[in-house]
Amino acid sequence: MLLLSFAVFGQEKPLTQAEYVKMLYAFQKNTTTKADIVDALRKRGIDFEVNDGILGLTRSKTANDDDIRSSLEEAGRRHANPAAAKPPSATEADALIGKAREATAAALDDMPDFVVKQVISRSEAFAGTGNWKPIDTVIVATSYSADKGEQYRVLAINGAPVQSETSSSYANIEGSTTGGEFVDALKKLFDPASKTTFVVETTDTIRNQPTLVYEYQINIENNRDGGIGFKTPNGSGGYSFTSVPAGEKGRVWIDRKTGRVLRISFDATEIPRDFKVRAYTSTIDYDCVDIAGDRVLLPITSDNRFTSSDSYGGQTKLFQDRNFIRFKNYQKFGSEVRILDDDTTPEPTPSPTPKPE
Repeated sequence: MLLLSFAVFGQEKPLTQAEYVKMLYAFQKNTTTKADIVDALRKRGIDFEVNDGILGLTRSKTANDDDIRSSLEEAGRRHANPAAAKPPSATEADALIGKAREATAAALDDMPDFVVKQVISRSEAFAGTGNWKPIDTVIVATSYSADKGEQYRVLAINGAPVQSETSSSYANIEGSTTGGEFVDALKKLFDPASKTTFVVETTDTIRNQPTLVYEYQINIENNRDGGIGFKTPNGSGGYSFTSVPAGEKGRVWIDRKTGRVLRISFDATEIPRDFKVRAYTSTIDYDCVDIAGDRVLLPITSDNRFTSSDSYGGQTKLFQDRNFIRFKNYQKFGSEVRILDDDTTPEPTPSPTPKPE
């Protein structure tokens, strides 16, 4: 289902730098103004350059709020490249969803069997602070085949080799884990059973490719493969898992020429209030990678964050766990996944989202 909304495309004058700075100071006093700032950046755009100074002010005045910063960066890309930011016609916006549906179905049907190395940087913070403390780096060999789907084998944690079996997940290690980035996320988006609604929102440029950005939503009753969970030690060296279904609401960036999905960013919705995990967000970036001479659309990074409640100093507080995943060295199925020196080299905490193009 596609809903068209064109009020977002520049019918109001762009934000001046003075207006934007005033909004930042207002946010310090009242954080409920966040939605107004994000809405203005996405719908009105800006008439100033996004430089290190304005990014630094944004970080300091919003306590490293990712949504405001990423919305500012998007607006900056539109300001820097007005030709690529040209609003779509109703015909283009409607046709592009159909083209994306066809392109995604073709990509999934033609998906080759492959192996890839996941380098997962895990960190934690008090919720809302953005002050990420590194925990560890996990290296996982991941394979995909049409008959078995996604299979995982943990190779190392913080550079120390791990002896593990190949299985359908790597959830039986300590800490937060994810899965489904290769096929499930894309398949679910355009599956008729998901009854996904799309609302065209704005334009952006991803890796030099002009895109249309759509808001989308999948209600909980239609999100058959969605949901979130947490695990607790079971006393036998493994974990017990508890999960609940959830809906999904987010944004999808679609290449205006090819119909390929270049980015998905979403929040889990309709999570029970008494569930330990209070929130989950994920941003997956896709690009065409080479596998034995074929160009295949696959994830290149994935940024996942879990917000949960726990006791600290006698009080219940909210904490965040973050898994930032780099997908490296896609190869044909059956190839050996090797750990390289740069995989285990400590890195600075990754930026909240990939750097603006």
